[in-house]
Amino acid sequence: MPSLPQITLTFMFYLLILSPTPSFSLNITALLSTFPDLSQFTALLSTATPLTADLSHRTSISLLAVPNSFLSTDPNLSHHQLPPSALTDVLRYHVLLQFLSWSDLHSLPPSGKLITTLFQTTGRATNNFGFVNITHDPHSNLVSIRSPAPYSSSNATVIELVKTLPYNITIFAVNSLLIPYGFDLMASETRPSMHLNITKTLIDAHNFNVAASMLSASGVVNEFEAGEGGSGITLFIPVDDAFADLPPSVSLQSLPADKKAVVLKAHVLRAYYPLGSLQSTANPLQPTLATEAMGAGSFTLNISTFNGSVAINTGIVQGIITQTVFDQNPIAIFGVSKVLLPREIFGKNPIVSVKSPPDIIAPPPYDDASSPSGFDGQPSHLSSPPGLGEDVSSNVAGVHGSELFIFLLCINLYLMV
Repeated sequence: MPSLPQITLTFMFYLLILSPTPSFSLNITALLSTFPDLSQFTALLSTATPLTADLSHRTSISLLAVPNSFLSTDPNLSHHQLPPSALTDVLRYHVLLQFLSWSDLHSLPPSGKLITTLFQTTGRATNNFGFVNITHDPHSNLVSIRSPAPYSSSNATVIELVKTLPYNITIFAVNSLLIPYGFDLMASETRPSMHLNITKTLIDAHNFNVAASMLSASGVVNEFEAGEGGSGITLFIPVDDAFADLPPSVSLQSLPADKKAVVLKAHVLRAYYPLGSLQSTANPLQPTLATEAMGAGSFTLNISTFNGSVAINTGIVQGIITQTVFDQNPIAIFGVSKVLLPREIFGKNPIVSVKSPPDIIAPPPYDDASSPSGFDGQPSHLSSPPGLGEDVSSNVAGVHGSELFIFLLCINLYLMV
């Protein structure tokens, strides 16, 4: 029969193994706020609410920040009045989806290495122009960043390392704002809104009377129509039968007006996605208008393709796109087979359950696939494994310290046996 210390030791090891993985949320603006020379770049980031939502589930990135002295004279900002959506995409291009240290950059070959940016995951980047190619010149020791397009005029040089939180984020200062190749600044600046009457369009389609009535009564349709400019808007509208199929415990009409508006906003993406883009989106986890209103990481939609159909999963309900109601840049309206009930409001309802549409296998919810199709998703040789040799100024460090304490306690108990 094992002694008490042995039993305790076994229990402590199980506790260590089964401890949940700590969560980590990046607060970029808070990190940058301590650097006065990056105040203008920080101000741009603080206005890009969708970017905050995109970063909510990222734990390992590198940020390319432009100091005030370079940003204030940048022609792309001084000659153009970029709408918020276009500016957000430009800023996404400065977020590298890989942790790179200073030594990593100086270990790169002269031919360079392609690194995925957050802009590539939106599905709006042409070809692989949402990547950056980072090169190191061994003679001058300069690290350069440019588009993979052979004739791109937008490039930057890394000036210095600003901040490192191993192995979550590195902030580098660069001497120029980077513009993705093929990104039409003039088009994003001057493209007029279509002023589409969304409610009338749904009524004319004859199968969306319930949704049209709710949109009109709530007033949120005015916000949808106001969002037609910039990068556009995509709406997933439930067909009338979807409302009839709701379980008795779900009564949308009885919700307070503010929650009803949130549910409707959770059916809308702040970007124009034609059907082809939805079928090939690089990042299936998409923030909605409700995400912007309620906070980063909430009210997202998981979009995937199975058996030729586009499936949309909220975490408790999955529907499929049944028809295209309207599709003309910058607006796309699709009919969906289910009311996309947000898990944040209806997740505790035992009657609401995830059901696969006919002939479709339910995709795993919220599988983060940030690497685009065809890109090698294996860990890069540049990625550094977590270690204890560096000071980590984050909440993750506290958890690592607790685990080390438990481990040492286990060893001590074992030696006492």
